[in-house]
Amino acid sequence: MPKRRALDLSGLDDKLIDGLKFCTKVYDLFDDVLREPDGIGKIRLQASKREKRLIEELLPITQYVQARYRVGNRFKIRWLSGSQGYDAKIWTPLTMVIKSGMPRSITLEVTISRHEFTHIARRQLHEEGGSFGPKGIRIDKKTNLPVFSPHVYTNDEHVVDLVQQINGRISAKAKKQYPRNTVLIVSCETDGLILEDEWKEAIRRVESEGTHKAFREVFLCARYGQLSATLWGSGNRKVEKKQPHAKKP
Repeated sequence: MPKRRALDLSGLDDKLIDGLKFCTKVYDLFDDVLREPDGIGKIRLQASKREKRLIEELLPITQYVQARYRVGNRFKIRWLSGSQGYDAKIWTPLTMVIKSGMPRSITLEVTISRHEFTHIARRQLHEEGGSFGPKGIRIDKKTNLPVFSPHVYTNDEHVVDLVQQINGRISAKAKKQYPRNTVLIVSCETDGLILEDEWKEAIRRVESEGTHKAFREVFLCARYGQLSATLWGSGNRKVEKKQPHAKKP
């Protein structure tokens, strides 16, 4: 049996692909990287453009695709690696457009919600086998080197941090110009484990801020685990039909 050819970004870039096939190709690429020498290190440290795009763009997009792909909406997707101002486009089947009023095309933009020192914590984890997490890190002003110490969370601090990080990313993206019917995917890299009730409370607080209304929808997904949520913005607004004028008696 011939050996399967190793994948790279070129196998996905600017290719119009069925949604589920796109997910399979992304997962195959992830598996290929893991099988390489020091594959785990490449994933953790995002050692090259390939790993960075895989972790920060492609995998979050697969989470969105799996949440929306279904019978009747077997859409196609085109991911672009360039600097075009968005990350991918989804093309909805015409029957779905006609029968349900779905847009023919939906633009996807991906962003990452995380602590500013997450990359330092990941490096420490990889090089030393453990880490106190990004919130226990400070930069020494004299040496410009990171100093590590434990951080104890209190009350709803974990939720507050997540809300601030998510709102920060949504607000920053809302200032930019995107095509109509843009979906913002926010991949949340939390500091350690986040419980389901903490996740739900964080999403409730984010929704109450209303920043998500600048987009058709904001799709939030946790980097680790199966947690996700959708905040409907402009795409949830219904066009009110004009009421017929009452006939004069």
